[in-house]
Amino acid sequence: MKKELDTLLDELRGIHSDYKLISADKIEVAEWARWKCSYGCKAYGKHLSCPPYVPSVEETRKLIACYERAIVARFDAKPNPNVPPAHIHHYLWDAIKEMQDTMFEFERHAFLSGYYKAFAMGALPCAYCDDCLPERQNFVPDQASKRLCEQQHKMRPSMEACGIDVFKTVRNAGYELEVLTSYDEPITFFGLLLLE
Repeated sequence: MKKELDTLLDELRGIHSDYKLISADKIEVAEWARWKCSYGCKAYGKHLSCPPYVPSVEETRKLIACYERAIVARFDAKPNPNVPPAHIHHYLWDAIKEMQDTMFEFERHAFLSGYYKAFAMGALPCAYCDDCLPERQNFVPDQASKRLCEQQHKMRPSMEACGIDVFKTVRNAGYELEVLTSYDEPITFFGLLLLE
């Protein structure tokens, strides 16, 4: 039996309280977002949650059209002080994993509450394994590489990897987000839960 939305939202606050419910039409999808992943990110091609292993921008548009609502969740990242900030993904590794675990729990809880279409997306490359399959010697990618993922039940694509304009979507949800210009500035992540 599907729970009332207000009940689900209250229960999700027990998992993570900093989120906002939005209409799915507030999710902005743009070609440039995926290009930023493909050109400029050191993780390109190294994680199954990132390009070129994730759905296209057009597939993302089609996915979002299947939903009426979404949750945008905000996370304050706690970097690892023992890793130089220049190694950004490892500097943020534990914080990324915490965000990804929370988004997985959001999806799982919503699914078990009768929202069977619930689907979560995170930010940045997956942090479940020390090295993802594409980084391993003798890995040969194919159309079904994700079948070999050691965490395939939990691994979800990042929003930006699928072409979601995170800045605009987050602002549409009522959060403020600006480009950081220094490693001294507080780092914030956002996750997305699609709900129907």
